[in-house]
Amino acid sequence: MTNVVRVRTPGGIEQFEIAEIELPPLAAEEVRIRQTAIGVNFVDVYQRMGLYPMPPANIPGVEGVGVVVAIGSGVTSVKAGDRIAYAGAPVGAYAAERNLPAWRAVKLGDALSDEAVASSFVKAITAHMLLHRVYPVAAGTTLLVHSAAGGLGQLLTRWASLLGATVVAAVGSAAKAEIARQAGARHVIVGRDADFAQAVGDITGKRGVDVAYDGVGGATLARTLACVRPFGVVASIGQTAGPIPPVDVSDLGPRRSISLARPSVMAYMNETEAYRLAAEAVLTGIESGILRVSGQSYPLSEAARAHADLESGRTSGALYLTP
Repeated sequence: MTNVVRVRTPGGIEQFEIAEIELPPLAAEEVRIRQTAIGVNFVDVYQRMGLYPMPPANIPGVEGVGVVVAIGSGVTSVKAGDRIAYAGAPVGAYAAERNLPAWRAVKLGDALSDEAVASSFVKAITAHMLLHRVYPVAAGTTLLVHSAAGGLGQLLTRWASLLGATVVAAVGSAAKAEIARQAGARHVIVGRDADFAQAVGDITGKRGVDVAYDGVGGATLARTLACVRPFGVVASIGQTAGPIPPVDVSDLGPRRSISLARPSVMAYMNETEAYRLAAEAVLTGIESGILRVSGQSYPLSEAARAHADLESGRTSGALYLTP
């Protein structure tokens, strides 16, 4: 038997319940892990709310760190006792123990702490997707990062700066502005109601940024479209401020001539080669300190409080649960 946090029915944090379940026997090519840290991401919130479907067990969560306690037939990549991290499908990370496809398990070196990996793994893989697949960022690229003091925002800012890009960060407060600057932002726009287009125009000499990352959603996406240069890209990666209104194709071109991407890190991590490549790059970056963000810990039993804090914007950095 193992303790889990599951969702009774899609909705608010009051729909969480703590339960004890029996795990099914290991299938071929599966491993069982005892988890030590579980990353909390906005995708978990969307699962809880019913925006993204969950399997019948209704246990959210897409990443964790732990120790392999048993292996199914055919597993040769890991053994009992190995420390591993994982990310992606199948959903169900909010558990003290769980079964997992063996190919998802990535071995961890002794220099990597459970907390550092759980705080950064999926978020950094998302950054890898955005910086390398959605729009190849390099020296000379100028980009806009919304919510730049959050876990993903800090990682995007740090990694893009390392690649030689100029980062324009958008944050909600002066305190978060300082966090963005410490992460490497060259310019910072402060205030949820700021005129992003005007500020970006002033910074770039009216050219616009090459690529903008918007995880805020709501009315922010429409305002972000005006920040990008012709033939640039806007990546819509979330909707923390609420549903995104329909986008008229005429808002993209031909006058603006920009592209709108709606990439899914879950789809990215379903590509075995992309997952392995990104995981290797991310773990190297975490070990070096480049891709680390501060983590805030919550007991697994307090997943509801973690979600409330994440949704309210009261936190910066990353959150994780400990069974």
